[in-house]
Amino acid sequence: MASTSDIKNGLCLEHNGDPYQVIEFLHVKPGKGNAFVRTKLRNLDTGRVLEHTFPAGNKINTINVEYRNHQFLYEDGDGYHFMNMDDFNQIALQRDFIDGVQFLKEGMEVIILFHADEERPLSCQLPGSVALEVVYTEPGVKGNTATNATKEAKLETGAVVRVPLFIEQNEKIVVDTSTGAYKERAKE
Repeated sequence: MASTSDIKNGLCLEHNGDPYQVIEFLHVKPGKGNAFVRTKLRNLDTGRVLEHTFPAGNKINTINVEYRNHQFLYEDGDGYHFMNMDDFNQIALQRDFIDGVQFLKEGMEVIILFHADEERPLSCQLPGSVALEVVYTEPGVKGNTATNATKEAKLETGAVVRVPLFIEQNEKIVVDTSTGAYKERAKE
């Protein structure tokens, strides 16, 4: 059991019988009336985001979770297969469990969130940014860079992102996995 004062980003809790993770929160103390905590919660089973307000001082049921390092092995008809980096056990996850699945590359290390009491996976998080190779993009036109113009580029994982005009085919770029946005050229 925890209190609303313990709410922070990443906290996993039980709400309406389902497991949720806090995405955003804001403690509000209005000039008149009681304080409250406004939150955005992601359902760990369905992925849906819910906004909920908790009155200050309320008790909340937290969930025991564990973060475990896994390595992505391959994808097939059964799902995406990962290997635990500690005990080498393998698990398969469905596409909707993985945040930013379009940037998932073989051999990539990810963090899988497990419900500790039930030993079941809840979600899979990729690193904040990944370096991927551009496999196809239109050539940039010289002198066409007066503004922040962008073009589409297809990456080695099949994802398509917007990149600046100076990015060429076979270059490695860094992509933010949460937004899908180009960050910079990868440093060799």
